[in-house]
Amino acid sequence: MAKPKHIAVIRLSAMGDVAMTVPVLRALVLQYPEVKLTVVSRPFFQPFFRDIPNVNFFAVDVKQRHKGFVGLLRLFNDLRKLNIDAVADLHNVLRSHVVRNLFTLSGKATATTDKGRAAKKALTRAENKVLEPVKPMVERHADTFKALGLPINLAHPKFPAKTVLTPEVITVTGLKDQKWIGIAPFAQYQSKVYPLDLLQEVIDQLALDLENKLLLFGGGAKEIQLLNQLKKNHVNVEVVAGKLNLNQELDLISNLDVMLSMDSGNAHIAAMLGVKVITLWGATHPYAGFVPFNQPMENCIIADRDKYPLLPTSVYGNKEVPGYEDAMRTISPQTVINTIKKELK
Repeated sequence: MAKPKHIAVIRLSAMGDVAMTVPVLRALVLQYPEVKLTVVSRPFFQPFFRDIPNVNFFAVDVKQRHKGFVGLLRLFNDLRKLNIDAVADLHNVLRSHVVRNLFTLSGKATATTDKGRAAKKALTRAENKVLEPVKPMVERHADTFKALGLPINLAHPKFPAKTVLTPEVITVTGLKDQKWIGIAPFAQYQSKVYPLDLLQEVIDQLALDLENKLLLFGGGAKEIQLLNQLKKNHVNVEVVAGKLNLNQELDLISNLDVMLSMDSGNAHIAAMLGVKVITLWGATHPYAGFVPFNQPMENCIIADRDKYPLLPTSVYGNKEVPGYEDAMRTISPQTVINTIKKELK
């Protein structure tokens, strides 16, 4: 099979999943500089790919032009005009199936990411649980390109240089003369959120060292309100949520010394920029394949399975199990603090 020269890469959402594709695409264009990629995704995610050579971005208009089945036909026709000769479907949902199959019928090479649903179901079921790591999603995405004749080596990743911060960002953060610790305390589902009273202990202890600066990430009015409560009156804690656009936030994250995150998109954004990441896991588990890229397993701090043996109960955290609401309380603030301090050294 001839190597494709121009690949449409479909990954429509969500934030963490889109971020996980970035290291794979970065490795691909470095190892195959003759290959051109067109990333097909929502307009919001375009900044994720801003510094990868040979990558163009195609913004999908899911609200108007590309809405519904007729919109998918338009999307296929819009992409076909770009002289695409292969499609990598990294999303693997009904909408991407339609577009991919249309390219298959038109004679183009296509491949799709196997999400490993059976293995993930075995990991999260209550009975006959198989507590073994499933293949990480970044490796599954690499397999998709291998199926197109482009095997990718992810063993020695290259990351972008730390971005020079603009005056607009420095107005929010101040100059970098301390260790910068990013903290992203929220996630889509409550089962993945570390209790805020315990997080307050982490913040209070880390803030005692004035060589640290803590930068709190989030979004939306309710989260910003909670972040301001976590800040208290600490002079070296800053709420950055709501003060920066996505490009500026990426610039800031690239300059962090470490990011503390839940199992959420912020972890994968930091990882795609080569930042050290520490993650906290409640109902979900790193074995499900969502460990942030190039991060050691010891930086994934999980809830106590001796006390909560059904963990993990969900791949995404969207299933509630009675009696498991306090599982994350088994992660001690001191364990979190010690892991952050280890990375700062």
